[in-house]
Amino acid sequence: QVQLVESGGGLVQAGGSLRLSCVASGSILSINSMGWYRQAPGKQRELVARITNGGSTNYADSVKGRSTISRDNAKNTVYLQMNSLKPEDTAVYYCNAAVVSVLWDYWGQGTQVTVSS
Repeated sequence: QVQLVESGGGLVQAGGSLRLSCVASGSILSINSMGWYRQAPGKQRELVARITNGGSTNYADSVKGRSTISRDNAKNTVYLQMNSLKPEDTAVYYCNAAVVSVLWDYWGQGTQVTVSS
């Protein structure tokens, strides 16, 4: 079992920045990669950014160049730094941990990000 707790969401003006944090606990050694997803009202959940244990990253085109995913293994924490935020970035952001050995994804409860115009 893996538990994920997100923090760092909030209300920010367009052009502003936020840093989301996700702390993992439990069977963290089983995690192969971690990522951030988001879901806006009426839309499907979509990948924002992902980072593997080896440090490889990938980003959605919509956030590329504006966001950076990183991890602090000593703190079991993954971060998502978001800059130049736009109103269309408004969504609930979810932390995800993928465990390949059991083909299972773990999810946090989500943190709301609201960008005002």
